[in-house]
Parts: sequence; C-alpha cells; structure tokens
Amino acid sequence: MNIQKNARLSPLGRERLVLLMQSGHTPESASQLAGVCPRTARKWLRRYKEEGAAGLRDRSSRPRKLHRPTDAATVQQIIALRRQRLTGKHIARETGVSAATVSRVLKRAGLSRLKDLEPAEAVRRYEHAAPGDMIHLDIKKLGRFNRIGHKITRNRSGQSNQRANGTAPGWEYVHVAIDDHSRVSFSQILADEKAVSAVAHLKAAVGYYRSLGVTVVRVMTDNGSCYKSKAFAKACKDLKIKHVRTKPYTPKTNGKAERFIQTALREWAYARAYETSDQRAAELPRWTHMYNWHRPHAGINDKTPISRLAIKQDNLLRLHI
Repeated sequence: MNIQKNARLSPLGRERLVLLMQSGHTPESASQLAGVCPRTARKWLRRYKEEGAAGLRDRSSRPRKLHRPTDAATVQQIIALRRQRLTGKHIARETGVSAATVSRVLKRAGLSRLKDLEPAEAVRRYEHAAPGDMIHLDIKKLGRFNRIGHKITRNRSGQSNQRANGTAPGWEYVHVAIDDHSRVSFSQILADEKAVSAVAHLKAAVGYYRSLGVTVVRVMTDNGSCYKSKAFAKACKDLKIKHVRTKPYTPKTNGKAERFIQTALREWAYARAYETSDQRAAELPRWTHMYNWHRPHAGINDKTPISRLAIKQDNLLRLHI
C-alpha cells in the first residue's frame, strides 16, 4: 500500500485514534490529538464498529459501477485489432473510442506491449555427443590500462587527457574457444580481431584440443568480418573443419561462448584490481587452467570440463600442470 506522504493517519494511526475514543475521549478531543477533523474521527470509529480492524485499511477509489462502460463487442474488436499489430492510436481511430480507453482495455488483456502478442520462445538447449563435434569461437574486446582501472576505483580522471594526447593504452582482444560437449576452453589475447588473428587463434585452438586427444570437427562463430573472411574459410578448409555461422542478431545460438565470456569477465578480468593490463593477461593462463581442471561446471552436473574427456591416467598426469 502506498500512503500519501502528507497523510495524517496510517492504519496504525487510525487504530490509535479509535482507541482514544473508546477510552473516553470525545471525537473532538481525539481528532485534535491526531491532527484531523472530528468528522474524520467519527468516520474511522464507525468503520471500526462495522468491520473491525479490516475497516481501518485503505479502500480502492475505483467506482463500484462505471457510468458508461466499454461494451463487450468493442473490447473484443480492440483486442482483435491489436492482434493485427495495430498501434493504440490506430485502434482508437478504427473503433471510435479514446486512446485512453484502448490503453486500459489492452492493459487488462495483457497486450500493452507488442512482444506480448507473441508467446515466449521455448528455451532450446543442446549438447553435442562427443568432444570436438562443435567448438564455439568468439571475441571479447577489452581496454588496455597502465594503472588500476575505473571499474575498480570508480575514478575516470585523466582518461580524457590520455585519449587527447595519444597516450591511451588502446585495446586488446580475447579470442575464446569452448568445446560444446566438455566445456574445455582455450583463450588467447591478441592485438586485434582481424582475419589474421582469427585464423591464428583457430589453428592454436585446434592444436590445443589435439594435445588433449580431441579432433575438432566443426566450429561455430558469429557473423563478424574476420569469421566471414576468405582467409578464415581457407583455414577451415585446410584443417578439414566445417564452419557454421549463427543466424544474424541471434547471439544465443552461440550461447556457450557468450556465457563463457561472462564467466571469464567476472572471475578473471574484473575479479581483482590488476595494476596493468599486462598483469591481467599474465593471469589468464592460470585462470583458464583452473576453469578446465578444477572448477565444477553447473551445465555438466557440477563436473570439471576435463573430466568429460577420455584421457588415460598417464596422460592425465602429463597434461596437468
């Protein structure tokens, strides 16, 4: 319940007012103590006698009966026009009622927003049967820095000066790969997100997974220019890898890579106050090892990603740092 900020009486104050009158105060004296008029005091006393404590609560100001309610046929016509994706003002013009009436009808029908016209798309989860069947690739752009960043200090002073005089550290790009089945990840920090860097990361990722006994069959990327380049297509052909791209403006298709980036930002990039971006970059291999070998993953029943690879015991000891 939202009580007006200048209201003299809350439900508790009304109860105290009633108790004053029941203990011997007249409505006039009780109202003077409460800072209201005698008529208000009598009203709350009457409601208390008729309804008890429930009578001291606020009542809706909505009228019990509308003088000229919108007829059912018009309501159905408004809803039908809305399902044809007409705007509120267009519906008002078609039906001959006010835009405010259309708004109230649509609100009651739960159709105020256009997205309410379409049912929510069911969540479609998938997982490939074997490691290497699908590797998700993506890139995250991070700002370089030579002092503790504003995300930690909340202080942006001096940043504009660096940009103005050309001494700003610039950007670096985290190229990530994550296996769809096992969630084993491989990440590199490269200078840009151009085709040359994307190809270099692809080859390095394939080599890393091969060292774990995983053969990469296909990769999935978004529609970034580096992934649409001829150089990347040639690299996939040379490596005998099928390249799958997501539907435009549908990042959830590549959701495992998107989710991995969120985790990396939270647990690595922004986890502590690095003094420089080079210090942050040096921490990435250690964190990646922890993610692959020691961190339980909720999507695979709290197992570690490396446990889903068929690695023999002797190789396990050799690969583990």
